[in-house]
Amino acid sequence: MFTGLIEEVGKVKNITYLKDSAKLEINCNNVIGDLKIGDSISVNGACLTATDVTDSGFTADVMTKTLELTALANLKIGDLLNLELAMKFTDRFGGHLVQGHVDAAAKITAISPSKEWTKFQIELPNHLLKYVVPQGSICLDGVSLTIGEIVGQSVAVWLIPKTLEKTNLADKKVGDLVNVEVDLLAKYVERLSKGGQSND
Repeated sequence: MFTGLIEEVGKVKNITYLKDSAKLEINCNNVIGDLKIGDSISVNGACLTATDVTDSGFTADVMTKTLELTALANLKIGDLLNLELAMKFTDRFGGHLVQGHVDAAAKITAISPSKEWTKFQIELPNHLLKYVVPQGSICLDGVSLTIGEIVGQSVAVWLIPKTLEKTNLADKKVGDLVNVEVDLLAKYVERLSKGGQSND
């Protein structure tokens, strides 16, 4: 479980594609102090497991299903990555409940900068629209954000300069894909309202 508060921006060192997975090597400094082999870590919002930890970073395996569902499949050497260690329940809970189970990769359709904030517009797949509401929570590339408005399939969030400074979102361009995880509580409410029946 994560909070969506990014601890460090790392960088892709290498990617090795295997038959049914990929090996992702990441350069970073801060998170490795508390990271051990076998620990969960959020990488651009996707929960991965550290398979090796060194003085300069860590390695994680990415399964085929994760590559299919997320924007991790588009990573290149040198790309920036939002990193967050799994939360401790003794810590202050500053974002919102994030599982690290990405629901979809969605396209950035507009970026509108201003002095005080930058507006990002994301086009969500139809099946996720029922889980978003204005002033609700959404996770983009692992970053906990508040939804400002919803118009059709477009969800807008406003980012303050500090968020851009501390995450990889400042590096994003229109047309880029971001990993999206909708609010976990919205999914539970939907299931409870249907008496626990499957959505299928």
